[in-house]
Order: sequence, then structure tokens, then C-alpha cells
Amino acid sequence: MDSVLHRLDPRTKLFGTMVFIISLFLSDSLAGYGVATVFLIAAVRLSKVPFKFIVRGLKAIVAILLISVSFNMFLTPGRVLFQLGFLKLTWEGLRMAGFMALRLIYLVIGSSIMTLTTTPNELTDGLEKSLGFLNKVGMPVHEVAMMMSIALRFIPILVEETDKIMKAQMARGADFESGNLIQKAKSMVPLLVPLFISAFRRATDLAMAMEARCYRGGAGRTKMKPLHYAGRDRVTYGVYAVYLAAIVATRVLVG
Repeated sequence: MDSVLHRLDPRTKLFGTMVFIISLFLSDSLAGYGVATVFLIAAVRLSKVPFKFIVRGLKAIVAILLISVSFNMFLTPGRVLFQLGFLKLTWEGLRMAGFMALRLIYLVIGSSIMTLTTTPNELTDGLEKSLGFLNKVGMPVHEVAMMMSIALRFIPILVEETDKIMKAQMARGADFESGNLIQKAKSMVPLLVPLFISAFRRATDLAMAMEARCYRGGAGRTKMKPLHYAGRDRVTYGVYAVYLAAIVATRVLVG
């Protein structure tokens, strides 16, 4: 897939995601979240990624979302709208719960746009380039970026391995669904043990392959695709500045 966001430098997308996250914590009014909504819709349209793929990540935070909204609704002091026993629904709690829900949903969608329009290699290269100044204080930025890249690559491999092991165990009579919580946790042991063994074996093989190829990280290494800023990246930074200024303005004038 090709779009304006796909062609942006990964450093530009990393910075934009950071700006968007900061703006969500700065917003404390409907006007602020309105500006964030317009920015997010524009990013979704420019990415050309189907919306159903972007919102898939929301499934993982449903429980956290419900808990956060419930706590804010019933435990925030203020003008009482409804009371049931010791639970008090206040106007301030309802307002805060709504903003909290929007904030969590927008955080997941904004992060998903970045990951869906950036390959793992581009992401780690952009992170390494952005944090290059930390080399001066002795932080091994290249090694950290390499670890992140390997971890990202291992995720789909481990998911596939988990599926294979689970099907093999179910074919041998293992039951992962029935029983209470403790029984379900115990039934996961036959799945976790071979999964960990497989993960450590793959990590060992990878380390031996890197040593056999005389891999040495750090200074002196070149990249097959060096990162360069283009005109569209500079324009995008300008858009970030306007967006952040609009968020600050809504906080000062409306908040």
C-alpha cells in the first residue's frame, strides 16, 4: 500500500505520534478534542488503511477502558446526578470519564496508524537515528534499536508457534476452555513450557547466526536505505506545529 503517510520519514511519524499523544493530555475541553478528532480523521484518510484494521487494537483495551470509565464516573466528587447506595454518578465524573475514554481510544488509533504505515525496520532505524544523541552519554542506541527490531520480528513467529502448539495439545486431548480461572491457568502450562523452549531455541540460533556472520553493532555500520528528510516531511512538521498551537489555544481560551 502506498500513501502520503507511508512515504514519510519514520522520524517524522514518530515525532507526530509523540505530538499527538502530548496533545491528548493537554486537551481538557470539547474544542480541544474536536481539533484532535479532525487531525486523527485526516491521518486515517491520508494513510489509506482500512478503518477496520486500525480499530482492531481497541479489542485489547476494552477491559481497561471499562474499568477506567467506571472509576471516573462513580468515584469523582462533584454535582450528583444519580446515586445508588454508595455509588454516586456526578457531572464531573461523567465528563472526566468521557474524556478518558476518548483519550484511550485516540491513543490506540493514533499508534496503530504509525505501526500500520511503517515497517519494523523503518521504525527501528528512525528510533536509532532520533536517539543518536544519547550515544554521547554512553547509551548503546544501536543495540537497543536492534533488540526492538528483533522483538518485533519475533511477535508473529511466536503467535504462529503458539497456534501450532495449541492445536497439537488439543489433538492430544488438552482442554483450554472449560473449568474455572485456576484450572484454565493450569491448563496453560503444557502450552507455555514448549513455547518458552522454542523461543529460547530460536534466540540461540539467531545469536549463533549473527556471530557466524561476524556481526558487530555500533559505529561504522552503514544502512542499505539511509534516512533522508524530503520536502513533504518539512511540510508535515509545519502541520504538527499548527496542530499543537491549536490545541494549546483551545486549552488557554476555552479550558
